[in-house]
Amino acid sequence: MAAALMDHHAAGAVEVHSAGTTPGSTINALSAEVVAEVGADMSSGTPKPIDPELLRSVDRVVVLGDEATVEPVAGMAGTIETWHTDEPSTRGIEGAERMRLVRDDIDTRVQRLLTELTDGTHA
Repeated sequence: MAAALMDHHAAGAVEVHSAGTTPGSTINALSAEVVAEVGADMSSGTPKPIDPELLRSVDRVVVLGDEATVEPVAGMAGTIETWHTDEPSTRGIEGAERMRLVRDDIDTRVQRLLTELTDGTHA
């Protein structure tokens, strides 16, 4: 979700990659659906593991949620930050409503990061 939202908002202003610590075999269909509602597209994405070479070349690594951990690799110049995202299911919110709340939380963070990365030059 974060990568699709960043691609959407940045419109090429930043290079975006997506990977997981334990990637599944397919993109979550409900995630793709609610991301599409705001104009972003993750439908053609494929889950993939984190590439240590890519870690060395990026400026920022964003880890979504509390379950995953990304350890720095030798030669890595960028920073790792964890976004402790809201989990609506702890309040009994499920399905599309849950996913929209997750999307909106991530989207707010993505827009803040985009402003930081572009020094506010891209709105």
